[in-house]
Order: sequence, then structure tokens, then C-alpha cells
Amino acid sequence: MINGIRLSLRTLRCRVPASLVGGGNRIYTNGSGIGTDSSMISSNHRCQASASMQAKQYSTLASELGRTKNITMPETTAYERHFSDDGDGMDDEYGEMTADGHTYVYPQSFKLENGQELPHAQIRYMTYGTLNESRDNVLVVCHALTGNASLHSWWGDLLGPGLAFDTDKYFVVCCNILGSCYGSSGPATPINGKDGEVYGIKFPDISVQDTVKLQLHMLQDDLKINSVKCVIGGSFGGMQTVEYAAQAGSVASPFAVDDESGSAAPFVRSVMPIACGAAHTAWQIALSEVQRQAIYADPKWNNGNPSLDDPPTTGLSVARQMGMISYRTPRGYDSKFGRNLREEEPAYGAKANWEVKSYLEYQGYKFLSRFDPITYTKLTEQMDSHDVGRGRGGRENALTSIRIPAKILGIDSDILYPLEEQEELAKLFPNGELGVIKSDAGHDGFLLEQDQVAEYITEFLNSHD
Repeated sequence: MINGIRLSLRTLRCRVPASLVGGGNRIYTNGSGIGTDSSMISSNHRCQASASMQAKQYSTLASELGRTKNITMPETTAYERHFSDDGDGMDDEYGEMTADGHTYVYPQSFKLENGQELPHAQIRYMTYGTLNESRDNVLVVCHALTGNASLHSWWGDLLGPGLAFDTDKYFVVCCNILGSCYGSSGPATPINGKDGEVYGIKFPDISVQDTVKLQLHMLQDDLKINSVKCVIGGSFGGMQTVEYAAQAGSVASPFAVDDESGSAAPFVRSVMPIACGAAHTAWQIALSEVQRQAIYADPKWNNGNPSLDDPPTTGLSVARQMGMISYRTPRGYDSKFGRNLREEEPAYGAKANWEVKSYLEYQGYKFLSRFDPITYTKLTEQMDSHDVGRGRGGRENALTSIRIPAKILGIDSDILYPLEEQEELAKLFPNGELGVIKSDAGHDGFLLEQDQVAEYITEFLNSHD
């Protein structure tokens, strides 16, 4: 607990599961059915070797979450009892957020799309399953805005032997976004990878193109992957998936490979973007901007010079509350909360304790235990950068030569990324087709409707090499 903010130490340390069963090249978290590359988390010495680096980076993150004079965390047990997810999906859909995994460091200064260079650019990633001899049974799964590489914590029902991400068949890779606060280079990273001053607000502007390019280098240079069977992701992860197609889905790509006959082949063989479009629209940029404005309006933003010791966490809490509204639907909120009050009196006015108000406050405060304001502004700006046509002659021109199979999934109730955007994206891919997830959950349907998502994924993977 830091001045009223409950910090989860699991986000600040390297963790080895306490109970493991299994054998061979895979291990399984007891009771979860999740297959994991044994070289990643079964070895204590790997964890210990990276502990020093993690301690430095994540103690900085703890500092950024630090002193808060005008926020008091609500009584956690009472709020959790009242707002725990009871199956209707009105909770934060990301589970246990850790910084577990491997770290890839780009060997030279990494040149960004805007011409700047990022020294010692690194990304954290996790792997599950076993890489086959031909090194091509690979699935890449991309996470959304505030997620991380711990795929098992947020799509766990899809991951494991015999499931959609079948770890008996596939080698599954999940990377933390460049600029995030879960092990990849970001605002909490020391400048030049050394002790001392961290980037903070000085961290350079990152685009989705930058994030995907660095991940592609990791896949080819660090994991020595020969080709990727499919890239899959929802929301911000879907934007990365579209970018994977643009950067590595054709024989003209600098990441193209040779097939068994020696002919050029795409490095990425298929893609499955979910709940996103070809570019961030004015509607989505507006929603991102109003969340950033909530952070900027916090006096602790200090005109763009926030203190890392006393950051604008009030603004971050409000920004998260705004996001939680856009991820769902009017019907979902009305069904869950209606006009219910936690106390009968007063029935209206500033002191009325609406259940929906208490819920949003709880989600906003809870978010402070796993994210920081500077990273949030930087990542929403990166999300706004999404435009597959930028620098490629427009969206249609960017995807015309991408002949790989593309299954685009949309959610019929999504108000943040409406279904019409997935319909357009399916038409832009020459070999694209649309699938519709039926849900009242809105945008978060890609996380909540796991049975439907799993069925689409399994069918698509089985029907394409």
C-alpha cells in the first residue's frame, strides 16, 4: 500500500508458478490446462538472472504510481464483493497481470517511423507450447491497450491442449506492446538502458508500425521463426494484426522468406484481426483524446511535466472510467445496474450513491494498481497512429498485394469499433472474409464471448495452412 493506493507486487516482480505439473518441453499450471514453454518459467535461474533489471524498471513504475494526496482507495474487500464478476462480464477483463517472460533487446538503435531512434529497444514476450522442427507452427497473439504478454490471464480459456490455441499443435507467442509498462521499453525505462533518469514524458512517440516491426525482428532474430501460421488479436491487438499483414504478409516484404522449393513466401501466412478497423477514426481518436484530457486536467500533470513521484493518478482513474463505458453497451449497463442505489437515500443529487457510479469509481481506482498515467497517454496516442495506409499510398493500396487469408471478426453490439469497420476491412483484403460475434457486451465481446471466438479461430486455423 502506497499512500492509499494498493499496489499489486505481482506487477513488480519476476514470478515462478508455485505448482507445476507436466513434462517434456511443456509445463502446465496446475488446474489451468495452459501449456507453456518450459524454457520460460520453469527455470528459477532465468528468473533470477533478470531480477535485477526488472527490479530497477518496476520500482520506477511503483514510484510513478506513488504519492497520491487526493485519492483514497475504496475498501477493497467490500468493493470486490459487490462488483466481482458474476458471469455478466462487467469487470476488468484482464486477469493476473505480470511481467513474466523473455526480453528481446534490439542490437542497434531502433529507428522509429518518425525518424527518431530508440536505443536498447526491448520487448517482453511469453511463449506457450513447443516449436516444431521446421519452426513454422507459430501463432502470434497480440494484446489490447492495457494488456500484456500474459496471454493465459486474459484468453486462458482459449489456450491449452485441444483448445483454440492448441499447445499440442502450435507454438504460441504473445508480445508486450512497445511503450507499455509490462517489461517492454516505455516511459518507466531508464534512458539508454542505464541506471538513473527514466524517460517519463520524454519517451518518444511510437506508432503501431514501430511496435509490429520490432516484434517481427524478435520473431526472426531471437526465436529464429521460419514462418508464422497466423497472427490474431483484438482491439489494439487487431490493429497490430492488420499491420502484421501489411509488413509481412507478401513476398515483397523485407521479412519475406523462402519456402521449401526456394521460392519467396510471406513470413506471415494468415491473419485474424478482431474488433478493429483499417485506421483509427475521428470517433475513436476523440474518445482517446477526452481520456487524455482527463489526465491533463489533473493539476499533477503540471503542464506536461508530471512528477514521477507524485503523478496525476486522479486523471488516470477518470480516464479509465471513460474507457470502461465505451467498452460496453447501454443495454449492458442498464441490465447490470439500472437505476439502483447502494443506499435508498438520497434518491438523487450529488450525494446519491448510484451503483453504476460506485462501479466506475472502483474500476478507476483498481486500475491504478497496474498502470501509470504517462504510459496511458503514450499508448492511446500510439493507438491513434493506426492507419494501415499511411506511407503506403492509402489503405486500399496497402492491402491490395496482401493475398494471405484474412478472417476479420466484428461484434454486432460494438459502439467503439462498429461492425461497419470490420465489413470494410474484409473488403480491403483480397482474400478476406467476415465473421460476426453476437453479443450484448459491446467491444469487450472479443474477451467475453470466448466460445464464439474459439469456434471462429479453430475453424479458420483448420481450414488454412
